[in-house]
Amino acid sequence: MIPEEDRGPAWLSDYGSIEADIQQMEDFAKGLTAEVADGYAPHANQVADAMAVDLPVALPQFQELGSFFKRHNAIKNVTATNTLNFGTGTGQAADAASKISQEYRSSDAFAHATVKDVQAAFAYTEKGPVTLDEEG
Repeated sequence: MIPEEDRGPAWLSDYGSIEADIQQMEDFAKGLTAEVADGYAPHANQVADAMAVDLPVALPQFQELGSFFKRHNAIKNVTATNTLNFGTGTGQAADAASKISQEYRSSDAFAHATVKDVQAAFAYTEKGPVTLDEEG
C-alpha cells in the first residue's frame, strides 16, 4: 500500500500513475550541468562586478532621490544574490535529477520513488546536498 504522504491529491486520483523516463532525467541532469558550466559560470563574475557598485549617496536636500538610491541598492543586492545563487540552485537540481536517475535505473517496473526520496534529493544543508542515505 502506498503511504499517505506519497499519494497525490484527491482530484488527481483518476489520472493513473506517473512514469518517469530515467534516461531522459539523466540526460536532463547532464545538459543542465553543462549549460550552467558553459553558459552561466563564465559570466557570473561579470554580473557580480557590475552589481557590486552602489549608487552614490544623494544630497540631504533631495530626499526623494536619496530614497530612490537606497531602495535601488537594496533591490540590486537581492538581485545580485539571486543571480549568483542561480548557479548553485541549478546545480543542486541537476545533482538531484542525476541521483534519482542513478538510484532508480536498476529498479523493476513496480518500484517507484517516494515523495520523501524526491524531497531528500532536493534538500540542502549547510554541509551541502543531503544524500538519501542521510535522510533514512
